[in-house]
Amino acid sequence: MDGKVDTYIIDDREAGRFRVNRRVFTDVECLAEERRRIFDKCWIYVGHESEVPHAGDYRSRNVAGRPLILIRGDDSTTRVLLNTCTHRGAMVCRQKSGNARSFQCPYHAWTFSSRGQLIGVPGEDSYSAAFSRKDMALATPPLVDSYRGFIFACFDPASVSLYEYLAGAREYLDLVVDQSEIGMRIVAGQQSYSARANWKLLVENSYDGYHGLPTHQRYFGFLADTGIDIKGGVAPDSPRQKALDLGNGHAVVEAVAPWGRPIARWVPAFGENRREHFAQVRRRFDERFGPERAWRICETSRNLGIFPNLVINDIMAITVRTFYPVVPGYMEVDAWALAPIEENAEDSALRLDNFLTFLGPGGFATPDDVEMLESCQRGFANTEVGWSDISRGMKREHPAVTDELQMRAFWRRWNDLMTAPESRRARRAA
Repeated sequence: MDGKVDTYIIDDREAGRFRVNRRVFTDVECLAEERRRIFDKCWIYVGHESEVPHAGDYRSRNVAGRPLILIRGDDSTTRVLLNTCTHRGAMVCRQKSGNARSFQCPYHAWTFSSRGQLIGVPGEDSYSAAFSRKDMALATPPLVDSYRGFIFACFDPASVSLYEYLAGAREYLDLVVDQSEIGMRIVAGQQSYSARANWKLLVENSYDGYHGLPTHQRYFGFLADTGIDIKGGVAPDSPRQKALDLGNGHAVVEAVAPWGRPIARWVPAFGENRREHFAQVRRRFDERFGPERAWRICETSRNLGIFPNLVINDIMAITVRTFYPVVPGYMEVDAWALAPIEENAEDSALRLDNFLTFLGPGGFATPDDVEMLESCQRGFANTEVGWSDISRGMKREHPAVTDELQMRAFWRRWNDLMTAPESRRARRAA
């Protein structure tokens, strides 16, 4: 898809019309450009520091199309290593997780320490004086950094810092992390699935308030049956319900949470015996942060999208989700539950039950959403309909959570990166 021939988006702010060319969901050349201009240039989420708490702990995973190792070295430093032997290229780590003092390549038995140093070479005396173990250490991404436990990598050495890149998303990460007095942890286990749909459809869906009631009718019926007021007692046009562009393609919808959470309100489904416990938890938040900030942390939910492919849904539970395209019409998705380290067993059980009930593989939401995204992808075969509309709320001064400002924030940044002029040297190097 040549940007010189086709227009990716129509962004008519005066008229209040925003359209996306549907070829961006189906075109092979467009995906190749995304890999080069977006995934190779932006900060991409790798993992959370709690996933490797002890020296030698590691997680291997695919990040932006690259096999990486997230590891805590024997010096207690957390690193991101490229999972490829510097000798001939084989992956040196073939397990998804574990604890190791070293990694030995299965091809020629080169061995690397937990810091990535080359520490063993069979027949090393066959090499000349030009051979250097230091030069052959496992490589790392050009940039690696973390914010409040969330670890990112960037493959563009000229990128802005992670702090600058996160822009307004930092405030919402703070609201997530401040739910704990001592830190957050990724709960053991991982949900991995795939969808026969373009990855950008999941970006849209992850903070799309408009689809909630029609798509997830079964869930809202379930809530009503348990005595939960799904409106949360707050009008849809309340200033406490909002969609925000956070800069750099990041966006959020923030709304009052009608369902209970282990840091927030008691709901009938949790049992009368838990009412006072929840009141005590809330009082501690009021003491730490003051009533207003405590109210935001505890009583509002947030669907946060960090450009390009990290979503943190802090709703009935905290879900960390990433996804990456394999081909234009197929993506792989990974999701984890996040929780306070100090959370007691009973509250943790409530949180995980909430997570699985809504977002689990057999929950109310995930199967519904996957079916809708795949339905969209099938519908794109009708090439006579060339554009998708994302104009809802475009002329409102304060867009609601059921509007589409957050999607437009993503698409504008996506379009900027996909259409930015490149030097001839950069194109040739790619």
